[in-house]
Amino acid sequence: MKKKKIMSALLTAGLVLSVNGAYAAGPTGAPNAQSATAFDNKIIKKISADNMYNTIAKLSAQPRAAGTEGEWIGVQYIASQFKQYGYETEIQPFKFYEAIRTNVSGTLMINGQDLKPYVFSGSYSAEVTAEVMHVGKAIAGTVPDSVRGKIALIERGDITFVEKIQNVLDKGAVGVIMYNNTGTSNAFGQATYGQNIPAIGITRAQGLALVEQLKAGTFTATIKVSGSGIAEKTSYNVIAKMKPNKNKDNGQIVMVGAHHDSVPNGPGANDDASGTSAVLELARVMANAPIDTELRFVTFGAEEKGLLGSYHYAGTLSENEVNNIVAHFQMDMIGSKDAGGTGNPAGGLIMYTIDGKKNLVTDLASAAGARTAAGEPIPAGQLGRSDHEPFHLLGIPAALFIHSPLEPWYHTPQDTLEHIDKNKLQQVAEIVGASVYQIARPDTPALQNARVAPGPVDYEVVNRPPGA
Repeated sequence: MKKKKIMSALLTAGLVLSVNGAYAAGPTGAPNAQSATAFDNKIIKKISADNMYNTIAKLSAQPRAAGTEGEWIGVQYIASQFKQYGYETEIQPFKFYEAIRTNVSGTLMINGQDLKPYVFSGSYSAEVTAEVMHVGKAIAGTVPDSVRGKIALIERGDITFVEKIQNVLDKGAVGVIMYNNTGTSNAFGQATYGQNIPAIGITRAQGLALVEQLKAGTFTATIKVSGSGIAEKTSYNVIAKMKPNKNKDNGQIVMVGAHHDSVPNGPGANDDASGTSAVLELARVMANAPIDTELRFVTFGAEEKGLLGSYHYAGTLSENEVNNIVAHFQMDMIGSKDAGGTGNPAGGLIMYTIDGKKNLVTDLASAAGARTAAGEPIPAGQLGRSDHEPFHLLGIPAALFIHSPLEPWYHTPQDTLEHIDKNKLQQVAEIVGASVYQIARPDTPALQNARVAPGPVDYEVVNRPPGA
């Protein structure tokens, strides 16, 4: 059903996708170079980089780490702007769990000696004394019932830390000592919510010594952890919807997104107040535009915690919504003066898809790049690590818009307003805005008959990760 809707939208625009993702010939008729940008201009001529810059200034006035007051201040501002533009607006809260470390300390006493362990991130704070039992790598199905009431000695490797802890916890273990599987470090390990036993890390040499000691007989150990744990926090997605008039509604939905949270202690001017500013600006510009497709603008929380907001939002979509969403455009870090390097097309702007393949989003956007501020097709590449991922997994065409290589201020307190380039903001907003309007603008006989839509455009799929 989705493919039919996408094809209908492109036929309306005088475009047909060929099997290799490039544009093939649409309806016959002489192309009109001036008309080719007529519909783009209804959007791009209204886009203001100054508006976006001012939004970034407001959002980056304080860090916006997920679950903090700074995020909530940003969320309220974003929601107020959407409402001002006339959108049906929802603040969608969701819970997440975060490791806390406040004056963390940990000891592992065996035979009167402290092995000075590393406390796992998120380890439960407690003191336990019990017999030690070696359980190998604690893979499910291999942990004996006899570990109940004992401290499990575990080798790192093969499965995650959280899985190892859970496997011994399910059998009744009261603590975890995990030894490294390589090198000389003890600084590793992570626990999660509900794993209410202390968990610590030791070096490989220390662990192997304990394994040998157990061969000679049983012994007890005391683990003491303080200042560590898991806190429940709340983050938010902000969702804005604009439906067309009922008699013009073709049932399609097109989405535009960015994440509004930053890293702790980071103002996040580029990451990702820049993307959020473009979402708000395009929402403003399109608020009164004629459409036959629902516009849905979303800013996601807790992206920096592992795409938590976008996954939560994607999980709330109905089957009907998933079938009707024809494209998702994600903007992340689109405004840094210092990103992109030299010699890269369009200042280093690139579109990333999860599988590295072209799709509706990249086709439309590369064509838009050739006829808007960029002046050339935009290349595509393969990368996850942002909020386009859960939509791709639902089968929705999705792509991330970002500049590569990344700026040196990435994830630092120096990610501030002074490093923002208005020209880059304008460029990306024009490309995404023109692409979205290709889908959302209403059917018109003039468009069908005049063959005014952009013609075929070739663009590369390149191997250029953000750090390259």
